[in-house]
Amino acid sequence: MYIQDISCCAYYTGESSCEVKTEADSSDHTEHSHDDKSRPYACMLCDKRYTRKKHLTRHSMLHSARNECLCIHCEKRFPSMSALHQHMYIHTDKYKCTECGRCCQSKQYLAVHRRSHSGEKPFECTVCGKRFIRKEHLTRHSMLHSARNAYLCTHCEKRFPSVSALQQHMNIHTDKYKCTECGRCFQSSENLAVHRRSHSGEKPFECTVCGKRYAGKSNLTSHSSSHTTGNVYFCTCCEKSFSSQQRLNSHMNIHLDKYKCTECGKCFANSSYLAVHKRCHTGEKPFECTVCSKRFTTSSNLIVHSRIHSAEKPYKCQDMNIHRDRYKCTECGKCYYSNHHLAVHRRSHSGEKPFECTVCSKRFTSPHYLVAHSGIHSGERPYKCHMCDKSFRDRKTLRYHISIHTGYKRYMCHICDKMFSHPRVLNNHIRIHTGEKPYICHMCDKAFNRRESLFIHLRVHTEEKP
Repeated sequence: MYIQDISCCAYYTGESSCEVKTEADSSDHTEHSHDDKSRPYACMLCDKRYTRKKHLTRHSMLHSARNECLCIHCEKRFPSMSALHQHMYIHTDKYKCTECGRCCQSKQYLAVHRRSHSGEKPFECTVCGKRFIRKEHLTRHSMLHSARNAYLCTHCEKRFPSVSALQQHMNIHTDKYKCTECGRCFQSSENLAVHRRSHSGEKPFECTVCGKRYAGKSNLTSHSSSHTTGNVYFCTCCEKSFSSQQRLNSHMNIHLDKYKCTECGKCFANSSYLAVHKRCHTGEKPFECTVCSKRFTTSSNLIVHSRIHSAEKPYKCQDMNIHRDRYKCTECGKCYYSNHHLAVHRRSHSGEKPFECTVCSKRFTSPHYLVAHSGIHSGERPYKCHMCDKSFRDRKTLRYHISIHTGYKRYMCHICDKMFSHPRVLNNHIRIHTGEKPYICHMCDKAFNRRESLFIHLRVHTEEKP
């Protein structure tokens, strides 16, 4: 069952020849690890390294056809009886997690697994501060900071620290793990399975504290830390707080201009957000509805749209923040869904406008208003109506324009039940019932219920002729 006489030979032969590099191969084994002195024995198939020759010998059997010890429960094969005995603990309750019921091979594996529930990450990268559950993950991550990413992808020119990492990455450029819904390819079947939940809407991982659900376990683990530790990591640029160092590091990319849009200058936390944003400039909409052929920039927008056809309403209100007055404005009593929306609203009372146009110095309460305003100077109108080819500077104006074509009116007056296509038009209409006239002329104190009416009236004083 064991490989014979490996001490005298640098190779073993199974179904296919597999070179096993030993201490004698000193010419190039240092190229594939940052820890050569402590782990001189390297497997040439998967790039794993070992401190002792016997550990490499045992590992080499995993690549051979000699896994003769069969588990009667799951039909997995193992190279030795000791390996099979250790595996059998998975099918018993000896090392069972009390949180999720998962069984592990040993006490050590169970201890490592429990960190996924507690959020504990004891191994920290000394370069970027990123933390990891396992030491092996830190070791693999550390290679990204070294100059030894010697394995180059010929398709996208990305570099990787090991052959196995490159081989896994190459699956993205093939159809091995391809999503049948949107055509996106992934590194592994696990990543594909998680991605498919974005189409199905499945969120199997639920937070035991607040009931929020997630598609991936890592997302739940990251969320859970917000209940246990609070937001203890602060951004020195904008004073935002985060529940983990990893989230803070991701946020800092916005200030460092790492992922900056070359069209409008907006910065993002990662390359994925930037890629999605670029579609608003290119007009690319890769996700198509199979019922009405309407297209969307993201899969999540397509999922939300699909519920119009299926009449599905999966989200039930369970004492939401807006009902609990959690994010309530102390000035006017208006409630919001999040602290961010409340902070933006408060600027309407304080008069704070932190976002300034670099051309005319006009200031705005929100970056979205600034981007829309910038189109005045550039003349850019990226949002085009598919019915009449008229174009607009922002998406909001386009939506309002499309409602003129469709006749769709979703905003109803609670007094006379009249319907309107835009909330601003509805607010103007309601003032007819209430008699409210908030727009006052500063010259003669005459009041109006619409801003447009005030502008027309001001021409009487200025003698301006339109």
